[in-house]
Amino acid sequence: MLLLALAESLAMGLWFSASAVAPALVRDWSLTPTQGAWLTMAVQLGFVAGALASALLNLPDLWPPRWVVAFGAVAGGVLTSLIPALDASFAAAVALRTGSGMMLALVYPVGMKIMATWTREDRGLGLGLLVGALTVGSASPHLIRALGGFADWRPVLYVAAALAALGGLVAWRFGELGPYRAGVPPFQWRHLTKALGLRPLRLANLGYLGHMWELYAMWTWVPLFLLDAYATPGAAAEAGGAARATRLLAPETAAAFVAFGVIAAGGLGSILAGQLADRWGRTRTTMLSMVISGSCALVIGFVAEDHPLLATAIALVWGFAVVADSAQFSSSVSELSQPEYLGTQLTAQTSMGFLLTLVSIQLVPVVQEAAGWGWAFAALAPGPALGTLAMWWLLRSPEAAKLAGGRG
Repeated sequence: MLLLALAESLAMGLWFSASAVAPALVRDWSLTPTQGAWLTMAVQLGFVAGALASALLNLPDLWPPRWVVAFGAVAGGVLTSLIPALDASFAAAVALRTGSGMMLALVYPVGMKIMATWTREDRGLGLGLLVGALTVGSASPHLIRALGGFADWRPVLYVAAALAALGGLVAWRFGELGPYRAGVPPFQWRHLTKALGLRPLRLANLGYLGHMWELYAMWTWVPLFLLDAYATPGAAAEAGGAARATRLLAPETAAAFVAFGVIAAGGLGSILAGQLADRWGRTRTTMLSMVISGSCALVIGFVAEDHPLLATAIALVWGFAVVADSAQFSSSVSELSQPEYLGTQLTAQTSMGFLLTLVSIQLVPVVQEAAGWGWAFAALAPGPALGTLAMWWLLRSPEAAKLAGGRG
């Protein structure tokens, strides 16, 4: 399980490899904020397309799942390395990022299926471990950039690509299925309406959509937000760790270090939330996580200019909570679905969630340019608020008895 988590972590660094060097790309390629957002949005689109293609072709049943994960990680690394190797244009980079997203759809969902075969009563913890690994991996390009001190963006992409290929080799060698394997029915269009028509599943999906509205927009834009915060007069005047970091390090390096810590904090949050969900219930755990993350979204942007140290502390809490509940939505769907709908429902949930992120990722820079970071991040708060309400309704329903061994 730990080696599978390691493989996922190494591979998922591809997701934000271009976003981590977005300021340099914006400068070198003369990009607008909208174009810069496409460095992440292309991956989201590719991931949805790859997830649907994998489900329709039933790839994990045609080939050993560890082969599928290994191929996705290595191929994604190759596509990412082609951006600097070919000195790609912006349009070509977007196409290559879309391809990388398609390859990552072979890594994350299939890895979740492998992990599920190693867990039963502690499935929340097992999936939380995998999501935690994904989170740390997604944060890793910021650490690569900060530790390397790279003025150029190309080495960051090369290192992320090499680590992804290494992750593929680890998955190929150690990604065997566990003892609790069970066949998951393939995606079937005729089951889609039925799967979405069941009220408990609608509520679980609504909770997931609220979570996704916030998550990837936060991960995409908090590094640039921190860079802006550390470049303000308040950062130079305020005594404390964040201000001291900006004096000892260039603002870009300090922001990269802290961005890694903020996103990676979600790894610990995912593991702890997985343990909590198995003991306290999935609905309660997801509600607590979304209340905390939504509260952080409401306030962080309004305090950054005058109090960057306080903004840093809030960002760390936000990073811890924003992804902590992620695995529990998939676990909830697996426990609520009728067996014949399970594959269809999991694919539909993932696709809807990642498509929704295209809107919120694009919304943040538009609001930020018009009204500042405070209102830009506050625009993410309705997502977890709606998600919390949906999970509260689910907790009060009779079907909650199917979750977490009857704990709700």
